[in-house]
Amino acid sequence: MKAKPILISILIYLPSVLLAVFYVPTALDKLLDPNQTGKIVQSSAVMLTAGIFILTGLALFYYQKTMLWGVTMLSLYMLPVIGIHLYKGKPAEVLMLILMSTLFAAYIRKPEVFASN
Repeated sequence: MKAKPILISILIYLPSVLLAVFYVPTALDKLLDPNQTGKIVQSSAVMLTAGIFILTGLALFYYQKTMLWGVTMLSLYMLPVIGIHLYKGKPAEVLMLILMSTLFAAYIRKPEVFASN
C-alpha cells in the first residue's frame, strides 16, 4: 500500500517537472546569448533580466510556500510573449498551452489557492 502515496506524489509533481523542459532552456538561451537578433527587444540587458526573471519564477514555483508568486512571475513573462507572437502573426497556440499548463500544474499541487470562499 505504500506504492499508492508515492504514485500520487509523482503524478501531482509530474506536470510541474515537465514545465522545466520549456522554461529552463528558454531562460538559459536568454542568459547565454543575450545579443539575440530578430527580437522586438534587442537589448542584452532586457534578455539577461528576462532569463533571471524566468529562473527566479521557476524556483519560486517549485517551492510550496512561494508557488503562487512563481506562477505569477511565469504568467507575467508568458503573457507579453504571447502578445508579441500574436502581433507578429506567429503561431501562439503552443505558448498559450504552456501558460495553461503552468496554471494547471499549480492547481494540481495546491487547489485550495484557487478555491473561492
